[in-house]
Amino acid sequence: MKTKILLVSYLVLAVTMCGCNDFLSEQLPQGTMSDEQLNDPKYVDQLIISAYAVWISAEDINSSFSMWNYDVRSDDAYKGGNGPEDGDVFHALEVAEGIMTTNWNISDMWQRLYNCISRANTALALLEKTPDSYELKKQRIAEMRFLRGHGHFLLKRLYKNIPFAVDCNLSTEEYNNLRNTAYTNDQGWQLIADDFKYAFENLPKEQDEVGRPNRAAAAAYLAKTYLYKAYRQDNKASHQVTSINADDLKKVVDYTEDAIMADSHVSLLNDMHFNFRPEEEYENGEESIWAMQYSFNDGTKNGNCNWAYGLIVPNIQGVTDGGCDFYKPSQNLVNAFRVDADGLPLFDSFNSKNYDMGTDYADPRLFLTVGMPGTPYMFNPSIMMDRSANWSRSGGKYGYYVSLKHNVDPTSKYLVKGAWWGSPMNRIVLRYADVMLMRAEALIQLNDGRIGEAVNILNSLRARAMQSRTMTINYESDYGVHINVGLYRKSYDQAQALRMLKMERRLELAMESERFFDLVRWGEAKTVIDKYYREEASRCDIYANKEFHADKNEYLPIPHAQMAASNGNYTQNIGGW
Repeated sequence: MKTKILLVSYLVLAVTMCGCNDFLSEQLPQGTMSDEQLNDPKYVDQLIISAYAVWISAEDINSSFSMWNYDVRSDDAYKGGNGPEDGDVFHALEVAEGIMTTNWNISDMWQRLYNCISRANTALALLEKTPDSYELKKQRIAEMRFLRGHGHFLLKRLYKNIPFAVDCNLSTEEYNNLRNTAYTNDQGWQLIADDFKYAFENLPKEQDEVGRPNRAAAAAYLAKTYLYKAYRQDNKASHQVTSINADDLKKVVDYTEDAIMADSHVSLLNDMHFNFRPEEEYENGEESIWAMQYSFNDGTKNGNCNWAYGLIVPNIQGVTDGGCDFYKPSQNLVNAFRVDADGLPLFDSFNSKNYDMGTDYADPRLFLTVGMPGTPYMFNPSIMMDRSANWSRSGGKYGYYVSLKHNVDPTSKYLVKGAWWGSPMNRIVLRYADVMLMRAEALIQLNDGRIGEAVNILNSLRARAMQSRTMTINYESDYGVHINVGLYRKSYDQAQALRMLKMERRLELAMESERFFDLVRWGEAKTVIDKYYREEASRCDIYANKEFHADKNEYLPIPHAQMAASNGNYTQNIGGW
């Protein structure tokens, strides 16, 4: 069995990372390593572990690296909690109103992600001094560049115009003179791609420790970067898509080839739900390309648990007696799983009525994504969901649905109570279904005669959806639900195939924090979200009279603290912040 790379931050390093206006400045506790030791190449492995560990130790339930808190801007989810004042800064994001550059959630994610990048750069600076006789030198450099690329990727999706810390040897003064508009939008994506390309060329097909990225992970992230890069936003006065670049799309196709994934034993699981289970026999399965590694019973107080989803647990009296009930699936998302008589999506009419479990047919993935009243919570028949306070701290304002992908059976040993609820369930950052969808999207957008291949990819995921019944095989007989999912059997033009692709991404990746970023990438955020506000206002009154502001709400503003400390080197994002 492969071992996990140890991600608990057991190293206490006396390191002060040099940083641009403190955005890279990370004060770690004074510990066991002197400045002299930090400059000694033999200590490089400790810095490498520290660069991995920060992705766990710097995680925060209030603004998670998983980005669930920031996905409340999409049509997939309500913020939840007990009302708009509970997590009010995320309520502001949810309704695109009252967002302030001084809000803590604008600044917090910026600071923590650059701290993660700082750890990788510190390790890279020492790796450069390491003798070439160190046989893992190039591989470890590739790992650190992968982590640095991951940090920059998350930042760019959130803020768009960011400073790039891609030189690990900059002085403090040089860091302080970095500009967040030194590169065009396209050039910024290319800098991120360069890190992943180096990783792709220097990582092994398999790693002995599963927390370390391998060649397939680098390929997947490289493809994802080029997919975002393809949708050009070249107008400095706008966030709208100006063109779609064919050369970038071709790179997406190149890096999603089956052979690359097969070399690292990546494939589609038979049941989608197995990606979201905490048991050891399911984690790091063949669909998981790269995941944050969590555990418990490993000698630490509460284990190396995933606390990132602690706010998503519902408050079930007599079972959890705690849990904050955030990130609740929207009625719009539930309705999107409705299907017609052939088991195909109701593209234009899915939201014309609320899904009725007793009469409507639904894609089976609904019951693996959303906890529905009248069915068992986390597939445990002793905990039946209903429309009561157990399932809505807000008294129904945010509805009674709950997320299933983030939670575990509360009666099992896998739900751990600390300051918040946690579990040892890994968080998958890159999974193969997403890679398949990236490839299908690129093929459709290229429109070079391979749309049939793209449709076959969509059908593979839809066929897998029908097989994903391990936990719900009795739902039709015991709970009266109606399940169906059909395949696309005709010839389709580009517009039809693209509509199918976009719906498939929503259904397959629902509640995995991809939806809002997809809408921005496609240039559809205002159209989709304004329609969502209008239609959802009767179901959730927080959306009444709200409007998504194009060329503003697609990205977060540059935090006020960073602007103030930048000595004029930062330019605020457009939108009148």
